[in-house]
Amino acid sequence: MKHLPADMSVWQGRVDPEDGERGLRLHQTVTSYTPSCEQGGVVIYGFACDEGVARNKGRQGAALAPNTIRQALANLAWHNAPALYDGGNIVCDDTDLILAQQGLSQHIHQTLSQHNVLVLGGGHETAWASFQGLSSYVSRHTSPTHAPTIGIINFDAHFDLRTPQGISEAGSSGTPFAQIAQLCQQKGWPFHYACLGVSRTSNTQALFDKAAQLGCWVEEDIDMQVAALPALKAKLSEFIQGCDYLYLTLDMDVFPASAAPGVSAPAAIGVPVQVIEPLIQSIFSEADRQRVRVPVCDITEVNPHYDRDQQTSRLAARMAWTMLHAASHHIHQQGE
Repeated sequence: MKHLPADMSVWQGRVDPEDGERGLRLHQTVTSYTPSCEQGGVVIYGFACDEGVARNKGRQGAALAPNTIRQALANLAWHNAPALYDGGNIVCDDTDLILAQQGLSQHIHQTLSQHNVLVLGGGHETAWASFQGLSSYVSRHTSPTHAPTIGIINFDAHFDLRTPQGISEAGSSGTPFAQIAQLCQQKGWPFHYACLGVSRTSNTQALFDKAAQLGCWVEEDIDMQVAALPALKAKLSEFIQGCDYLYLTLDMDVFPASAAPGVSAPAAIGVPVQVIEPLIQSIFSEADRQRVRVPVCDITEVNPHYDRDQQTSRLAARMAWTMLHAASHHIHQQGE
């Protein structure tokens, strides 16, 4: 495992000097992160790792995604004024997944006292690192007599609730939420998990049973259509009630293969972008309304090896832009 400082050369794009500050794009606003940076921004970390994907018998290549997503993000127009920082990449350059996850979780924990975090994975083993970093921060900022509720919202075709065993004893891209459930049990915290976009053909009955036993909120892909948005937003509002924090994670295989071909496990049906993006926006607006912080988001499972014309990286960048745009308003609201 190693931490590579931000490579600012990936942040390149068009410049429109005639438009002044109203013509800015992301590559003109992002700076390299240091602990002395002005607080109240968003720090972007990359998790260049697909060891968990390999253990889960998926298509490898997600380790290349953080910088391809950055490149796609760089030229997008920027309409807000929060501080955006690049914290570099945590790289799993061997098979020691635990060490790499610990490295990312430590960076997240250290950063959250001053900033929010967006992680660009990597396989969905990223989620275990993201949650560990968030839970460490929450533990330090919560009374010992209070069991905090971290609402986990996962847009994903898969539950990722597999029990680590055998060669995957240390976890894989298919185990993060089982690991999180176990951690919550150890801490005496509620396990409050929503998995939205589940494919019934890609998850065994055993996994559906486990989700039911854990009390998860489950929405199948076929039920997540544009016509269902009002009902889904109402359910989100109810899910967020009582939460102290939210953790948002987006596995790109939740989208149809036609929209996201470059993933470890392409979806036959998937959930339309026109459903996912409004729900992401709704998560932040509802969190603002209920005064719940959304400190950590991540985007996972982009696989540039199998992408077409950077289609999946561009979609991931659009989703990252949506999160950053919503987070900028969210940070302002939380600071009031």
